[in-house]
Amino acid sequence: MDDFDKVEAQYAPMISALIRKMHIYRDHELYRQVGKVALWQAWLRFDGEKGDFTPFAFRTVHGALLDELSREGRYAKLFKLSDGGDFDELEMPIYDDKLPEWVQEIPLKEKEWNLLKELFVEDKAIRQLAELYGISVAGMKKKRARLLEKIKESEAFLNRD
Repeated sequence: MDDFDKVEAQYAPMISALIRKMHIYRDHELYRQVGKVALWQAWLRFDGEKGDFTPFAFRTVHGALLDELSREGRYAKLFKLSDGGDFDELEMPIYDDKLPEWVQEIPLKEKEWNLLKELFVEDKAIRQLAELYGISVAGMKKKRARLLEKIKESEAFLNRD
């Protein structure tokens, strides 16, 4: 692990520069830690035959910082106080707040709702869902295509605003 300490020392300025470039002005230590973890993951995954480490590390750290920013934004949105009220008045999120209202009117089976939620609310990858459902990636793509076709053919989709 001594080698990574050298890599960390070499790329610490890059992490700080990315934090500044992304206009992150609070929780610097949290984002530095996220950057270091991403750098470590990049160091573990790096394959020298595929190119240089620096651009790979840059993209990996940048992506991890973006992920953390969006995660923090979702967290803040979920637990935001409404109208300055007290904690009893927290806005409770509905998992389908990313979906248009007309989607609620589509008659889908529970499994189809779960797949819809996992695809478009939780932003799970097709490969990840295929593993979760125990089917091939091609099978999951077919399931998604059938679900989207069912939505497109529904009356709610045809009559949406």
